Amino acid sequence: MYVKGVNLGNWLVLEKWMSPALFEGTTAEDEYYLPTQLSPEVYEARIKVHRSEYISERDFAVIKRVGMNLVRIPVPYFIFGDRPPFIGCIKELDKAFDWAEKYGLQVLIDLHTAPLSQNGFDNGGICGVCKWSQTPEEVAFVLDVLERLAKRYGQRENLFGITPMNEPITENMWKLLDVPNRYRAVDQELAEGSGPNTLEFLQGFYEKAYERIHPNIREEAFVVFHDAFELKAWKEFLTRREYQGNVILDTHQYLMTAEALGCKQTLNGYIEYIQENFAADIAEVQQYVPVVVGEWSLFNAYIMDSCKKEGVLTPESKKHFYAQLANAQLAAWQEGSGYIYWNYKMLLDTVAEPQWMGWDCWDLGKSVELGWFPVENE
Repeated sequence: MYVKGVNLGNWLVLEKWMSPALFEGTTAEDEYYLPTQLSPEVYEARIKVHRSEYISERDFAVIKRVGMNLVRIPVPYFIFGDRPPFIGCIKELDKAFDWAEKYGLQVLIDLHTAPLSQNGFDNGGICGVCKWSQTPEEVAFVLDVLERLAKRYGQRENLFGITPMNEPITENMWKLLDVPNRYRAVDQELAEGSGPNTLEFLQGFYEKAYERIHPNIREEAFVVFHDAFELKAWKEFLTRREYQGNVILDTHQYLMTAEALGCKQTLNGYIEYIQENFAADIAEVQQYVPVVVGEWSLFNAYIMDSCKKEGVLTPESKKHFYAQLANAQLAAWQEGSGYIYWNYKMLLDTVAEPQWMGWDCWDLGKSVELGWFPVENE
């Protein structure tokens, strides 16, 4: 199957920028610190209301209607409710499988966070801290979570696969993003010793994760390894016999990263980069392992900058720009085995808070309604 999917981000793993109201009345920038600034009662109420309202059965019907065949669901390491003060969410994932089954959608479970974080990003659960791989007991904890997930959902007919870890960062991306300064740690003592994961560690972890997941899932399902921002580094590892037909490589290709690497911030510049880098690299790696672009979006600096200047963008020119970017990226992803857009929805108000203009293209629902993203109904 060629994957055409969308992420259900900010549902079970919180990201402040995607739903700012959830963090109202606190200075918390990530999920780790949110419960430290709210009473247990208020925290629990906020989380439960958010989870019940943010995604429902209706959304799965919409996702199917716009031509998608898969949802990628980011889940936290505390999904089973065994890491207080955080609140588990296994019942929500149970519901998601049932909803997806009703509407003919496959499900990719994505373990999105790790204790002490695998990348130091806000979406890794705690900003500026990246010490998970240095903590053997937490690595073991994650492996147990993965095995429990595999045993719980492994025989569901709509399980597409399980991703053992989302975006574990390696040295090149750590330096490119300047993680310690981009994602400031609240507790410097806790952040002490943070740094990128090594490919050697990740290969060992992926081996162990595969051993815990694969025997517990149906033959047609996959173990989906994130490329750790090193798309071309996995050939020797992934061409081992035991992985043949059982694994997929997940790569996240964002125009923001392209810009950081020198992509020209014009429509032609973006399209040229997409063709010469995104498409070419995916085609090369697809020769030995299926590649799915597990995260991508239309977000780019040109539109962001233009939104701040009067008269530069009309709705029509904005629509044209986004549509061209969408078509170019969708064509590039055809070199691989599919794509999964980030994200299905966001809770931003670009009318009352115009500073969010340009950020709303992360929202697939809005992008479809405004004609920025082409709908391909089957």
